[in-house]
Amino acid sequence: MSEPVIIERYAENSAVQVIRFNRPEKKNAFTRDMYRTMTDALNAANSDNGVRVTVFFGTEGCFSAGNDIGDFLAAAMGGSMGQDLIDFLYALAKAEKPLVSGVDGLAIGIGTTLNLHCDLTIASDRSQFRTPFVDLALVPEAGSSLIVPRIMGQQRAFAMLAAGEAFSAEDARLAGLIWKVTTAEQVEHQTLSAAAKLAAKPPEALKIARDLIRGPREEIIARIDEEARHFAARLKTAEARAAFEAFMRR
Repeated sequence: MSEPVIIERYAENSAVQVIRFNRPEKKNAFTRDMYRTMTDALNAANSDNGVRVTVFFGTEGCFSAGNDIGDFLAAAMGGSMGQDLIDFLYALAKAEKPLVSGVDGLAIGIGTTLNLHCDLTIASDRSQFRTPFVDLALVPEAGSSLIVPRIMGQQRAFAMLAAGEAFSAEDARLAGLIWKVTTAEQVEHQTLSAAAKLAAKPPEALKIARDLIRGPREEIIARIDEEARHFAARLKTAEARAAFEAFMRR
């Protein structure tokens, strides 16, 4: 059985680390084990001088359908989501080197909010970004309730995070969520090319520029924690359990 997350180096530039979601039979929905693997890769990159950029990819036609609903349902039934998701969000927010993503197809839930922490995102023209948190009786996560209004404005942020409206790739580009739209055939090539260009730049100057652009991380971390408290409480509610069970019956 293939690994659900593949960590590799870009063959043409070993300074580019690639994190590839590889669970296509489940639309690359993230499990706790997947979060741990991705967190370890991000944290290792911070202290590895051989890694200058990390790239995220899904599989053809699907970036990620978000968190595995089975894990949500287990938590609603009295279990726990554990710390794995939060650790991954911390790793994203605290990443010391550029993050780049190439999105093709579905980007749902954290499949959308992950890109908020990326410095460059290139998406195929068939991509769709959607965060159905409220539809699942949950709340936004990954610091999205802070970041999205800043980049999109209040009404588009509400449409995405509360109303759960789908954004096309072009909608997402115009809203500032992603950088560029291309074809499905070109998304991986263009993403790796952009990552390689970043990896070739003077690393110390790039780090300073990136830190200045992104600003202090403390506010983002605080919002991740605040969202997580609400999220954990919502997982235990009857309406969340009913929403998860309805989703599983589809």
